[in-house]
Formats: sequence, structure tokens, C-alpha cells
Amino acid sequence: MTLPAGCALRPITAEDDVAMATVIRTVMPEFGACGDGFAINDPEVDWMSRAYAAPRHGYFVLVRDGRVLGGAGVAPLAGGDAGTCELRKMYFLPEARGLGAGTAMMARCLDAARAFGFRQCYLETLTGMDAAMRLYERSGFRRIASSMGATGHGGCNRFYLLELALA
Repeated sequence: MTLPAGCALRPITAEDDVAMATVIRTVMPEFGACGDGFAINDPEVDWMSRAYAAPRHGYFVLVRDGRVLGGAGVAPLAGGDAGTCELRKMYFLPEARGLGAGTAMMARCLDAARAFGFRQCYLETLTGMDAAMRLYERSGFRRIASSMGATGHGGCNRFYLLELALA
């Protein structure tokens, strides 16, 4: 997937932390995801670069003309087995939607997950995030009946899993 001119995906840096926290706190309420049980309340929202510097973690930002418009990452699934990662905090400002950024970001995150040696990727979302769910399904994720691990995101009500083919 080719991104539009002026757009790039790159690993998050400490200089991106404030901008990414703003993206998360802007997008999540748009979908009603602002109370208990949602990622907006995770402590790492304010220091994403530090949280994703740990082994087998990666977080990437979409930048257009020097401005962070969104991001996503992978990390070991809390409370899960060592072979399962979670796709985390994939959010884009409205101006970044429909550009192919979601598809490109998904590919980048899944490549990172494979490189970290994960065998499967899990994610949680919620009703109303229809475009996101279409992206997940196009990317090969299949819907599963219940949550996995111990993410603490009890507000989510849709769960997906992807078997990763290791390169």
C-alpha cells in the first residue's frame, strides 16, 4: 500500500508522545470509548514511546507534513501466552482516514509482530467502529466469541484473532 505524498510511517519517538496522546483522546470519545474499561484511560497514553520501547513491543505513527495523525502498535498480550501479541491503540484523526493509512499501518504492525516471533495477533474493538472492523477482516482477522488475556478493556465488545504465518 502506497501512502499519499507527504505521509510516512515510522517508529514513535518521545517527541511524538504528546501528539499521539492527543490523537487517542480525540478519537476515542468520537466512538463513545471514554469511560472505564477503555484504552483512553491506560497510563501509557501519555508516554507511548517509553511503553513500546520494551522487548517485543513496537508502536508506529503516521506523519503527514511533520504532523502526527495517528498510530498503532503491537505488544505481548497481557495475561496471554508468549506466542500471542495484541494490536494496540490503532487510532487515526478524521483527516487521515480513507488515505490507505490503516492498511499500511496494519501491514507494518503485523510485520513487526512476525519479526518479534509472535504466532497470533489478538485485538479488541467495539460496536460502531465499522471501518476498523472492515480493515481487520480484510487483513485476515476472524471474529472470536470472547476476549483473551487480561487487557483491562472491559468496555470492548468485539474480539478478533489472526494466525500469523512466520516468514
